[in-house]
Amino acid sequence: MTDVGPIHVAFGNAIRELRKERHISQEALALEAKLNRSYFSGVERGVRNISLMNIEKLADALDLEVSDVFVRVQKIREQ
Repeated sequence: MTDVGPIHVAFGNAIRELRKERHISQEALALEAKLNRSYFSGVERGVRNISLMNIEKLADALDLEVSDVFVRVQKIREQ
């Protein structure tokens, strides 16, 4: 695993919030984004350094623009 930091935790928290707002399970979102559920769980926990391609897959699965995801990440980081 690669080094991770506070941005990874904020990203994971943002994805978790967005997923829960849509009442989607981890498994269902991982499936929709074509990501392994175990990998996706690590992303939400902030222990994975997610690639840009996978960020785009998650945004698409959440029916969001990538920029919308990062707006949420920034709000979490400012808290």
